[in-house]
Amino acid sequence: MEADVLRAGTLIADTLRAHGKLLACGNGGSAADAQHIASELTGRFIHERKPLAGIALTTDTSALTCIGNDYSFEDIFSRQLLALGRPGDALLAISTSGHSANVVKAAEVARDAGIRVVGLLGRDGGRLKGLSDVAIVVPSRVTARIQETHLLVIHTLCGLIEQQLGLA
Repeated sequence: MEADVLRAGTLIADTLRAHGKLLACGNGGSAADAQHIASELTGRFIHERKPLAGIALTTDTSALTCIGNDYSFEDIFSRQLLALGRPGDALLAISTSGHSANVVKAAEVARDAGIRVVGLLGRDGGRLKGLSDVAIVVPSRVTARIQETHLLVIHTLCGLIEQQLGLA
């Protein structure tokens, strides 16, 4: 898992260095994790630095409810990704099961759109593992342990990003 975290940090740092952005999504606690990493990027992590482009696709309640109502819950992230993402961006797809239908669909759309995918996953990685350019899999069946480890990974990614961009 350590090598995958380093690869993911490098992929995200390279994305940001090339003026791309990180888009993140997940459900429940994973939605909070998507917001957490986006805020660490646009705010700061350890040191004062310029803001970095991070967007959580979990925060716009009007978009989430409109898309969920007019299309389906499965489309809430993929439609936002199509509107906001560009080739060269990266998607952080967070799912403790690896099978969340709306996150899976976002990863499928991302791959078709030239957006690289980092999976932050649990259990055996599920369907998302195969859709990820880099898959970080927490091999536990206990959701709380997976979520706790995901937060540690997110903080590690933020530190790696800052280091690799020369901001720490």
